[in-house]
Amino acid sequence: MERQFKTKRITENNNWSLNFLYKNPLGRCLLKVIIQPPLTKLAGVYLNSSLSKGMINRFIQKNGLKMEDYEPMSYTSFNHFFMREIKPTARVLFQDRGSLSAPCDGKVTVYPISDKQTFKVKHSEYALSELLDSTSLAEKWQGGCAVIFRLTPDDYHHYYFIDEGTIVSHQKIAGVFHTVQPIAIHSQPVFSTNAREVTVIETKNFGEIVQIEVGALMVGKIKNVKTSGNCQRFEKKGWFEFGGSTVILLFQKNQVIIDPEIWVNTEQNLETIVKFGQVVGKKMEESHE
Repeated sequence: MERQFKTKRITENNNWSLNFLYKNPLGRCLLKVIIQPPLTKLAGVYLNSSLSKGMINRFIQKNGLKMEDYEPMSYTSFNHFFMREIKPTARVLFQDRGSLSAPCDGKVTVYPISDKQTFKVKHSEYALSELLDSTSLAEKWQGGCAVIFRLTPDDYHHYYFIDEGTIVSHQKIAGVFHTVQPIAIHSQPVFSTNAREVTVIETKNFGEIVQIEVGALMVGKIKNVKTSGNCQRFEKKGWFEFGGSTVILLFQKNQVIIDPEIWVNTEQNLETIVKFGQVVGKKMEESHE
């Protein structure tokens, strides 16, 4: 059977700077300084200034961006460019309410949430209670699954709600800002120490879910535009400023079936490449004949 998705192997092929920061003793000392929020905020000041506009063309060329997919405009800074709006025609949004569509562009893996409140992310185990900063909240998702969308520079960095529903709670959790590339994930508890925002949502079709946005190295801000009230399917939830970033969806047991190909890819150490709106699963009752 023809494969539905493209894939990307999870590797340790990192540039020299990341190798220096995470594998060299001197680099690790420097890393302790640059991952602190004050320095990431300083970097954000530069990226929000007109001085950073010179980075734009090089970034487009290096990452092979298709600028025809984005609304044309004059950018005032690199971050202004990075937060660019995509044209509505550039992504296909499936309206079948039983389908689970990707909340963002990204490279996807999926993991079961174990009875021990941990799940694997690229060869490392993370305690769900640490990720959520709540033991009682973590218990509600035992037996479910975690779907992880790792955004890279070539992706559109806005993210959306997957279904209509009501926001139950929203929490900002302070942290440091590691890169979310595999080199860091092997050596650091990235998803429990990075700055992140946790939103619990009671959805119409997928039960109570958690959507988590995780900041990364040199990311100055996670910008959520709605943190309370009702939400709609494909309504914009927010965006990331510059840097690699991650969106995690947590589903409770017997609520959703993730596409089997994504499970197989994850088991084979492959990330599945998806775009915002692409179907990656369906609600559990839709699977019954």
